[in-house]
Amino acid sequence: MRMVILYGSQTGTAQNVAEQIWRESKTWGFNGPVLPMDDYPVQQLIEEKLAIFVVATTGNGDEPDNMRKTWRFLLRRSLPADSLQRVNFACLGLGDSSYAKFNFTAKKLNKRLMQLGAIPILDLGLCDDQHDHGLSATALPWIAELWQKLGKSLSYEKLKQNGEAKKIFKWNTTIVEPATSLVEDNHLEWPLKSEAICFTLRENQRTTAADHFQDVRFLSFSFPSSIKWNAGDVLNLNPANSDEQVSQFFELVKEHNLGFNEETIVKLETVYGDMPVPLAYAKPVNIRMLAKYIWDLNACPRQRAFELLSLNCEDELEKEKLEEFTSIEGLDDLINYVNRPRRTILEVLQDFRHSTSKLQLPILFELFTMIQPRSYSIASMSSSRSLDILVAVVEYKTKMSLPRLGLCSNWLKTLSVGSIVKGVIKSGTMSLPVEPATPIIMVGPGTGIAPFRSVIQYRKEQQKNGAKIGDSVVFFGCRNKAKDYHFVEDFTRWQLDESCTIFVAFSRDQERKVYVQHLIKQEKVLMSELILEKMASVMVAGSSNSMPKAVREAFIEVLDGDEEYLEHMLKSRRYQEETWS
Repeated sequence: MRMVILYGSQTGTAQNVAEQIWRESKTWGFNGPVLPMDDYPVQQLIEEKLAIFVVATTGNGDEPDNMRKTWRFLLRRSLPADSLQRVNFACLGLGDSSYAKFNFTAKKLNKRLMQLGAIPILDLGLCDDQHDHGLSATALPWIAELWQKLGKSLSYEKLKQNGEAKKIFKWNTTIVEPATSLVEDNHLEWPLKSEAICFTLRENQRTTAADHFQDVRFLSFSFPSSIKWNAGDVLNLNPANSDEQVSQFFELVKEHNLGFNEETIVKLETVYGDMPVPLAYAKPVNIRMLAKYIWDLNACPRQRAFELLSLNCEDELEKEKLEEFTSIEGLDDLINYVNRPRRTILEVLQDFRHSTSKLQLPILFELFTMIQPRSYSIASMSSSRSLDILVAVVEYKTKMSLPRLGLCSNWLKTLSVGSIVKGVIKSGTMSLPVEPATPIIMVGPGTGIAPFRSVIQYRKEQQKNGAKIGDSVVFFGCRNKAKDYHFVEDFTRWQLDESCTIFVAFSRDQERKVYVQHLIKQEKVLMSELILEKMASVMVAGSSNSMPKAVREAFIEVLDGDEEYLEHMLKSRRYQEETWS
């Protein structure tokens, strides 16, 4: 029996869920791959009888990078309405209800598949990261219902589960002798298919005051002269684990005598012919490289990690607790143990020492998720001969004794001038109006101002080249004028040369807190004129917490409560958001 499982994943979460379904499918007797949608030959979909889709929604209701090519193909008008009439399918969406376009990708995909004749065997599943139990609250019962529905189907009435999904492994590992083909530090494969570019760091400067609660970094890179990008594009970077974390990992290896060391070289081969080996594992690699550049030692473990730890555990109490964490009934305890304190996989290994002492290399390759690239808005244009980004260094406290540190931002913080990093430039989720004369209203509190610096530079270039430029209005917000006023020199220059109209909210410099949404309401006359008479575009960037909603409500007030008009702006992309958590 064949089942193809396809996913669209930006950060690895949808891939994790898809692989969970794939493992369980093997225990039910199914064959077939689990792949990113763009790695699957979509023309072959008409030959499939059973397909499962797991897709995340990114940005402003956008599809993940690794399914965009397939999605464009499925949208072709030339496709007959009965193209997929042989295909039975189920679709699971991963989203966050704090975003306006909750699970938009899954909803679009599910609808389009049915338009092409595919037959749903299960209702569309919509996971919500805001749920107390996270995505698992919907994903686990949805997957259970999938097997139940297939078991009742005439095609699969003899479906019987045989074995445990937690014992299904993707890879065979072999320890090999040193060879010339060993991966070296500077030859690590970029984890995406895009070819990586080498950038040289020439400036790493803190932009916030020394006594400010948050460290924000301005990083400037030089780059090959052939590289160009557009305003609003983003830089994808692949960070490395800290030396401290790597040391902690090898202390555990040594303490528990796991049978390998930093220089042990491992070759990876697939257990199943339809499961390709990732680029990062394409050549033999030593454990030091894995611990530094490939395995995410900073990640919060998912349920799969506890399944793996329980496999060879001989301590009854530990095994019982690990198995509890993998059940639907144990979700509350798992969230209290992992999610709320943001406990890392290394800390889990330190807690479950009996289980850690039984770890083997094949389990480690399943246990550790791979480091995922991080995206940062580019805050400059290539004509300036400098690629600039603005990075808030993530550090916060939980009940854990040590502060929680963001992997990529803290890695960037430690880079010295002259360091070479690999990255890929890709399109951002926001796009500028086609006509330069169209006014743009930009709302970018905090580090959300970064993409708009590139937009303003671009508009100035257009004007210099003779184009008539529409009004540019910027709303920026920070806490204090003296402590976290990012790009203050640029703001001063823009005001002097009248590049744009600027409104700045310093929320803590007076008794009453003032945010960007308050300034938008204050400028109601100007905003309504730009939006209703001059057809301005609105672009919002920054934290996904409460800001986007508050800003939308401010613009609805500007429009005299006309929510329908704002909704039309959203659908036509005259109102765009690029937010992050």
